[in-house]
Amino acid sequence: MSMRLTGDVVVVGAGMVGAACALYVARSGLDVIVVDRGPVAGGTTGAGEGNLLVSDKEPGPELDLALLSVRLWAELAEEFGESVEYEAKGGLVVASNPDGLTGLQRLADGQRTAGVVARPVTGDALYDLEPHLAPGLAGAMHYPQDSQVMPALAAAHLLRASGARLLTGRTVTAVARTPEGAVRGVRTDRGDIHAPSVVNATGTWGGELATLAGTHLPVLPRRGFVLVTEPLPRLIRHKVYAADYVADVASDSAALQTSPVVEGTSAGPVLIGASRERVGFDRSFSLPVVRELAAGATRLFPALADVRALRSYVGFRPYLPDHLPAIGPDPRVPGLLHACGHEGAGIGLATGTGHLIAQALTGKTPELSLTPFSPDRFPEPEEVA
Repeated sequence: MSMRLTGDVVVVGAGMVGAACALYVARSGLDVIVVDRGPVAGGTTGAGEGNLLVSDKEPGPELDLALLSVRLWAELAEEFGESVEYEAKGGLVVASNPDGLTGLQRLADGQRTAGVVARPVTGDALYDLEPHLAPGLAGAMHYPQDSQVMPALAAAHLLRASGARLLTGRTVTAVARTPEGAVRGVRTDRGDIHAPSVVNATGTWGGELATLAGTHLPVLPRRGFVLVTEPLPRLIRHKVYAADYVADVASDSAALQTSPVVEGTSAGPVLIGASRERVGFDRSFSLPVVRELAAGATRLFPALADVRALRSYVGFRPYLPDHLPAIGPDPRVPGLLHACGHEGAGIGLATGTGHLIAQALTGKTPELSLTPFSPDRFPEPEEVA
């Protein structure tokens, strides 16, 4: 049966970013409808580790957004706390040799000027923080602002708290526009939803929704695997990763890249990553990739060699060519706003993104400049030589 709904804003996407947009937009006084073709957190969010990080970001717009976001996450932790498994456990970036440690110190120097707390750790102090680390490491940088949530739980709680009307299992088939080109809602396979504003929070599928609205956003999927171990006593206290992880995050390469990332969870299992490769939406299991993840984890924590891996899962990070998300109004389509393309940082950057989207929709001056995140900063396909 056809269904007609009317609101102030339609948020397309019920992942973490869509949930944060719904929360902050609704709390700004607007009537919000959230629509998703699948369940809550059924895409990239459900395949995420839940990291809220400043440690892996170089000084610039993304780090500014991360700092805003971790502040907002800390505020939400007062409200949701244990129900979303929020844990302010901090991050530890380790270097295996002196050159790597020098690179970490150089990065941290720049991060501190933006407001990041970064503390050098060497010698026995490193093993006081993480007793099971491999011996002989040169040192590390400790980031107490890094934290973690359980992403699917967090998305569900934020959506519930928003009071937004949630419509799952409904596929958006078109973005409805007036003869003048302005947005007037979306069409779905189960009826139209009328609203003067549409927020594209569809993550890896952000380019598809942009096309439905008659515009262009070059979002590409970047595949990654995560290994999950059996539940353990708290073996690993922080999010721990090797220094080359930062370079992998910033890389433009489409080829496979792996760097060890290891963290415990409040529920007991250890999560092991990280891999990156651009292979489209191929969900095929890759034994070589998973083996490389396991090998990297045991290099950092030899005690994991005797631990069973119970499962692995795969997800797709929404990649944009300059590694910055698209956030804010699209000047090419009045009424269309984008909140996608966060790559592997969407869980952490969701709160700041939702906050900025709410400010844009209510005519307030955004807390951060939206210029670096402008959706029209990429050339149209016909403009590419």
